[in-house]
Amino acid sequence: MLKVAVVGCGGVAQVHGQSIHALEGAELIACADLVPERAQAYAERFGGRAYSSLEALLEAERPDVLHICTPHHLHVPMAALAHRRGVHVFMEKPPAITRAQFAELEAAFSSGEGRLGICFQNRFIGAFLRLKKLAEEGRYGRVLGARAFVTWKREAPYYTQSGWRGSLATEGGGALINQSIHTLDLLVRLLGKPSAVEASCANRHLQGVIEVEDTVEATIDFGGKRALFYATTAYCEDSLVLLELSFEKGVVRMEGNLVTQRPAGGAAIYEDFDEAALGKAYWGPGHQACIAEFYRCVRSGEPFMNDLSSVRESFNLMMGIYESAREKKPVLLS
Repeated sequence: MLKVAVVGCGGVAQVHGQSIHALEGAELIACADLVPERAQAYAERFGGRAYSSLEALLEAERPDVLHICTPHHLHVPMAALAHRRGVHVFMEKPPAITRAQFAELEAAFSSGEGRLGICFQNRFIGAFLRLKKLAEEGRYGRVLGARAFVTWKREAPYYTQSGWRGSLATEGGGALINQSIHTLDLLVRLLGKPSAVEASCANRHLQGVIEVEDTVEATIDFGGKRALFYATTAYCEDSLVLLELSFEKGVVRMEGNLVTQRPAGGAAIYEDFDEAALGKAYWGPGHQACIAEFYRCVRSGEPFMNDLSSVRESFNLMMGIYESAREKKPVLLS
């Protein structure tokens, strides 16, 4: 039986708790949150003992796996602390908020002892796996380019009531690093290593409330394949994410759980991957599958698909977008 702990007992931690409960051979023994009432409520719902800090939890308990669901700037120091205690780590996105933090994370886990998994759960959803298969099998010829849209809604209370969102020091950014990093990651999974990017970021909705972007647009070069990326949290609702590939002989689109194939000169083909999400529907339904696969790899010793090396190019692209927006010029990605 693997003993499990969770640090950070907010919204996404509820999804982690449900996923852990659905696993065989895993038991939630402890949780921690700076708000004691939130930790206690989490323990009452999912089991285990409540603590007011990760340090207190690790002094009293000996978990095998720690889930990190805290504000972004705490991900790396908490992962490093758990690793030093011999604990496997499953971390919410983003893996880091600066290049220096990412390097620190790589150094911390360079020994090969202890596993680190990153929660890019949309890699596991049926609609994306279908899109990826269609790209790989070559039915429509080679990929020419792609476009992706994330149009969600975040109002002022989302930031002001959190105590950390909306600040560069603690969130690291806005619509890109928090909401649309998953879709950016899927572009990398589909198109490979990006070579250059030109981008802009803006705060069009909450000036004076947040210091991070609520809108980002980018033109990304994937070795001759051009991708157009747009994300905003200034929309009127949380729309389904749209991701589309243009091929020599057709177009394939993923919108939520629906995959649409439009062969050149042929009738459209629709496939609905009706998967229920544990959290908000627009987050995608992949959390449980992603977490279950991490635990399987912990037990078997096999590589986990969402390890640190697998997210390096997505992280590098994200940082390149921010750098291009700040410097107002294209950025080459090494």
